[in-house]
Amino acid sequence: MLNEIKQDAQTRMAKSVETFRQDLTKVRTGRATTALVDHLKVNYYGSEMPLTQVASVAVSDARSLTITPWEKQMVSAVEKAIINSDLGLTPNTAGTVIRINLPALTEERRRELSKHVHAGGEDAKIAIRNIRRDANHQVKELLKEKQVTEDDVRRSEDEIQKLTDAAIKDVDDVVKAKEQELMAV
Repeated sequence: MLNEIKQDAQTRMAKSVETFRQDLTKVRTGRATTALVDHLKVNYYGSEMPLTQVASVAVSDARSLTITPWEKQMVSAVEKAIINSDLGLTPNTAGTVIRINLPALTEERRRELSKHVHAGGEDAKIAIRNIRRDANHQVKELLKEKQVTEDDVRRSEDEIQKLTDAAIKDVDDVVKAKEQELMAV
């Protein structure tokens, strides 16, 4: 029973770290990447579809993306999705090809994005600590029901704390790597 609780906590902590890592792919670093527009939804005949399902997205060079909708009439819908997104980018259309040029990041914008990354890291750490709290609570419930001894509880809490420390270190490593990527000119 204790192993199941620890395993569940470890799995949930790993998912928290991975979710945070995925969220950071949306943070623009001045280098073009298709992950920048992966989260965009496009109105496709009345339903919201991911951009990657209605168009091909490619990196044409270090500072620009090209988006080619598979249907000619989807060009305006894709443009609209980009303009309405939180990316702050302006699409340039030539026929059926949409180009997005990524401007160079200013020092101020880099610092702002760095703060955003740190805030996301703190949120991920809070989620991990909440998982730790839940796991410790489940262990204490087992003690109340007299299914485990106090020594088992202490040992489990120590192991859960080690899992928590490892997950928080992973988050810190992700934040540090993203920050270095942001600050690289």
